[in-house]
Amino acid sequence: MPWSTTALTLTSLFLASSLCRAEILQDAAGLMATEFDFIVVGGGAAGAVVANRLSENSNITVLILEAGGSNAGVLNTIVPFFALQTPGPAQNWNYTTTPQAGLNGRSVGYPRGFVLGGSTSVNGLLYTRGSREDFDRFAQVTGDAGWSWDQLIPYMRKNERFTLPSDNHNITGEFDPAVHGFDGVNSVTLPGFPSPPDAHVIQATTELEEFKFNLDMNSGSQLGIGWVQATIDNGSRSSAGVYTILVVPRSAATSYLNSEVTSRPNLHVLLNARVTRVLQDAQGEFRSVEFVQGETSMNLTATKEVILSAGSIGTPSVLLHSGIGDASALSKLGITPLHDLPSVGQNFSDHVSVSLSWLVNSTGTWEDAERNATLAAEQFAQWNSTRMGPLTDALTNQIGWLRVPDDSPIFTDSVDPAAGPNTAHFELLVSNGFLGPAPATGNYVSITAAMVCPSSRGSVTLNSSDPLAPPLIDANSFDAELDLLILREAVRSVFRFAAAPAWSDYIISPVTLNATVSDADLEEFIRDNGSMGLHGVGTASSSPKGAAYGVVDPDLRVKNLTGLRVIDASVMPFVPAAHTQASAYFIGERGADLVKEAWNL
Repeated sequence: MPWSTTALTLTSLFLASSLCRAEILQDAAGLMATEFDFIVVGGGAAGAVVANRLSENSNITVLILEAGGSNAGVLNTIVPFFALQTPGPAQNWNYTTTPQAGLNGRSVGYPRGFVLGGSTSVNGLLYTRGSREDFDRFAQVTGDAGWSWDQLIPYMRKNERFTLPSDNHNITGEFDPAVHGFDGVNSVTLPGFPSPPDAHVIQATTELEEFKFNLDMNSGSQLGIGWVQATIDNGSRSSAGVYTILVVPRSAATSYLNSEVTSRPNLHVLLNARVTRVLQDAQGEFRSVEFVQGETSMNLTATKEVILSAGSIGTPSVLLHSGIGDASALSKLGITPLHDLPSVGQNFSDHVSVSLSWLVNSTGTWEDAERNATLAAEQFAQWNSTRMGPLTDALTNQIGWLRVPDDSPIFTDSVDPAAGPNTAHFELLVSNGFLGPAPATGNYVSITAAMVCPSSRGSVTLNSSDPLAPPLIDANSFDAELDLLILREAVRSVFRFAAAPAWSDYIISPVTLNATVSDADLEEFIRDNGSMGLHGVGTASSSPKGAAYGVVDPDLRVKNLTGLRVIDASVMPFVPAAHTQASAYFIGERGADLVKEAWNL
């Protein structure tokens, strides 16, 4: 994209660069101790929250071990619009799935944040809580009411600092202030730049009963179409990490690891420290970690707990390499089993999405700047000097959560997989341009449909005893045929939405598929073009205390072990009908309280 070249050029001129604050270490030699009260593995959404909240107690020492580097001054982790690009190799684990039979044998890219802030530094920024029923089901299946919607609301508010968008427009009628937090840590806001499709989307909600307007899908009642909410602060990404603001210091990075937090003398953050194993001591407890930095391997000890917050890919990988997992499978790889826990790495579930595009009667879509380096430079300069303009937003200005009708034939022989009757089967996102390499001419609108209640379950396993080798990520997409049928019906819904009268003077013609496509051809299109939602959960799933299945108890302690806890999205038994960034944040918030309660902090 011209934006990338332009951004790099302008950055060399304008970037007030610094790698990171002195409190964030690049080299383990700077650590002044080998023991800490708590060691947090991973500086992403949940890990940053846990470290922040535990270090509020000045008598407690906390160390974050982050495998990646700093996000300070890295444009792709700062400019919201640049989220549409795949993260650069320096900030990306560069995972791919195994060949997916349900996707016609394709291996699909699975980018994850390899940088402070984790995937909150590279994701699509969308902040969606899911439905009330999602979390009430979480509570029910774990036997812990603390995971219910009502019990989690205080943590949602504690996480969230709802702010005005960068253009400071009147947001009345675009969200419900009664359901939000305004004094939390992480900035959440509404779109800050008008997009050509906006009026057509909102008008369509008044024309078609199927697509009702929803004032605020983060209320717990998610069904309908409304304005997107995203983790953006004054035109810049608001992530769990800390970054250096460019020229205009209109606001500091509001995050769980902001400069005030990382200045705490009892909080230490070590970058480029890749944890390979948690270690068992002579008492059979897991309170130490092994990590590598460069060619050097080192061990550190937590006097209280090691907390794994490495995410749904990293957490099971560390557990398995530590000898915690299916004993038989580990033995076959030459890894000594220390704790037989067959559920580690299993129960992986994620959304699957597919996008369609239409030629439109418009300018002002992404294609204009993609084809015009001068315009791209102007847009970046505008963002850099004012934090305004089209680069202040990301994938979409509107989002919808919708259901296949209850009497649909696809449910004849299947149980409804959604958490309840008020939870979406699929998501709809409208984008102001062609998703993917655009045709040489024309302007476009794209609508993405995502199946958000998967019945299919995959796994994250090992192919080697080498802890630095990538794990095997098998989403097992469309193993349950119902998932494919739901996404097929979701695309049919997209066709109906695009046929609303509101689009009649805007949409010219379809580019990818015509609404007359047969079911068989549509299913084949989905298999050929579907991609992962990058919202994977479940690989360290929670289950009732005493249950023979699962990886952690409802208090997130690893089952039948001492000294080891998991606090990240991997503990969710089901993927919610939501982008999982928000879930990871308030799992971190409640998880920190569970730790405090356990240690009377």
